Amino acid sequence: MQGISDRSVSLFNETAAWLSGNVIGILLAAAIGTGIALLLIGMRSLSCRLIRQGSDNVHWRLIFARAIAKTRLFFIILCAAELVGKHANTPPALLSVINFLFVIAAAFQAAIWARELIIGYVEHRVGPDAEGSTLHSATGIIRLLVSVALFALAIVLILDNLGVNVTGLIAGLGIGGIAIGLAAQGIFADLFAALSIIFDKPFRRGDTIRFDTQSGTVERIGLKTTRIRAVSGEQVIISNTNLLNKQLHNFAGLNRRRLTIAFGLVQQTPPAVCAGLSELLRDVVERQKNAKMVRCGMIGFGASSLDFELVFDVTGRGLDDGPEARSAICIAMLTAFDEADIRLARPAQTGFTAAPDGTLIMPYPEIIDGPEPERASSGPSPA
Repeated sequence: MQGISDRSVSLFNETAAWLSGNVIGILLAAAIGTGIALLLIGMRSLSCRLIRQGSDNVHWRLIFARAIAKTRLFFIILCAAELVGKHANTPPALLSVINFLFVIAAAFQAAIWARELIIGYVEHRVGPDAEGSTLHSATGIIRLLVSVALFALAIVLILDNLGVNVTGLIAGLGIGGIAIGLAAQGIFADLFAALSIIFDKPFRRGDTIRFDTQSGTVERIGLKTTRIRAVSGEQVIISNTNLLNKQLHNFAGLNRRRLTIAFGLVQQTPPAVCAGLSELLRDVVERQKNAKMVRCGMIGFGASSLDFELVFDVTGRGLDDGPEARSAICIAMLTAFDEADIRLARPAQTGFTAAPDGTLIMPYPEIIDGPEPERASSGPSPA
């Protein structure tokens, strides 16, 4: 206590002597410090005005404006004092006090700026369409985690500047973080999966997706699970980690869908009919709504058919648009084939009999025109 009292008295005496002997230097330093403080306050006011005039969409200009608007007056004053203190013949004791306070203010101010930049970027990635959703409320948890981490780092830096040995503190924080991570690794895995959905955006709420054998519309993206309304009507609930580990098909940006119809004609179909089949089916396909033919051609010879393939595109984002168009085209193909006397093939086999020398012969005797030969009577001959 006596040492602290002596240092306080010494600091007071040095400050009094400095104030009485450096009036001009102090006034000049005060003017410069006031100008620096006013400049920083003006930047903060400009940022606040930009935030008020900004749109609802968070972009980088607003993100930096929000960070600058969080500049504290305590930091502004100490920043100005630190900048001009060394040029005004400030006593070493007073200068050390200013430096100490500036380190504290700068550490906490840097944590505040970093928090606003990180949270602003997260909100920018989430977007305004997630307002009110569980995923949007996750930013509150992210803000808490980021604040704890940044301010803990700021405290460690302050203690280190004060000469405190922070090695044990850092080791304790690291061990505690590992223990918490191991105890709640499943929860943190799903939480980080939710964060990856925020940043990477493989799908959004309202998108129609397919994973494994399930298809449905995303209804809700939570911190741990995602709820999907299946095509069959039930709600499918799957954890974010398991969902992202699967191959996803997102139909939200689907503008067209390519479909294929394979069919076969009887092998007796004339080559001219096969050559003109493309134009016939083009008219059939493009009479349907939102359908456009890509190609149609023969792809090979089947066991009992001439095999063809019809490829066409269907525009539309609905899951039922493709099947409905394919069904309508199949029915129209049946009508067109019936009118053109074109027969679809069905599995059939014809058997032949081979002679001992390998020559194919008919499996039944040749029919000879003429009177039927008389057959011998089976009864007894007349006497």
